[in-house]
Amino acid sequence: MATISTSFVSPNFIPNHKKHFKAHSSRIRSPTLKSDAVPLALITPPPVPQHGHALLLRGRVSSVAGETSAPAQDTISEAARRLYVGNIPRTVSNDELRKFVEEHGAVEKAEVMYDKYSGRSRRFGFVTMKSTEDANAAIEKLDGTELSGRKIKVNITESPLQSVDLSLLQAEDSQFIDSPHKVYVGNLAKTVTTETLKKFFKGTVVSAKVCRVPGTSKSSGFGFVTFSSEEDVESAISSFNNTLLEGQKVRVNRA
Repeated sequence: MATISTSFVSPNFIPNHKKHFKAHSSRIRSPTLKSDAVPLALITPPPVPQHGHALLLRGRVSSVAGETSAPAQDTISEAARRLYVGNIPRTVSNDELRKFVEEHGAVEKAEVMYDKYSGRSRRFGFVTMKSTEDANAAIEKLDGTELSGRKIKVNITESPLQSVDLSLLQAEDSQFIDSPHKVYVGNLAKTVTTETLKKFFKGTVVSAKVCRVPGTSKSSGFGFVTFSSEEDVESAISSFNNTLLEGQKVRVNRA
């Protein structure tokens, strides 16, 4: 009679692959496990070659140099486009000056200069054109022409004075003593100085000054004289208005 044998495999003998895999994985992740692998966090990039670093520096220096030189070039360019417009009527405003000039070229900015004491126009202004071609065209078309009955002067802004001369003029301006008792003196000859103006009025003059085109020694053709009382102002107007000073009749009125 044949014998049939059966064998039972205990469940304890079936390998737990899942547990084995987890254990193996945990060993790989364990920081205490010794391994030949080097953690990524400990890998440092190789040093930048010396010549590469130098190239980077040179590039930055060139960039900085370009940034530094740009404003200087802009200043030179603006000076070549900036026009002086002189002997304009006192009633001309910034907008009117702009419209007058832009008939002959594109205008970037127009500004009439006003006296800081009286608030009156100083009869000149500056106009910055958008290009040197526009500036040259405006000079050619407008210099010597008339604006509201006055013959105007148009040219490129004069070169600034040397620092020594400019400092002397600034010192002269700083010595001017302002006062509510003040007269405006117009139509001054270009040769009249502050000292000449002060001596011309004599008597009880407190202070005097001849106004100049900013940044130059050129007279603007007018000035101011201050006194110690209202009576002195009235006396100056009645005595010196329409009198001659260095060959020209001056206008004297209350400032």
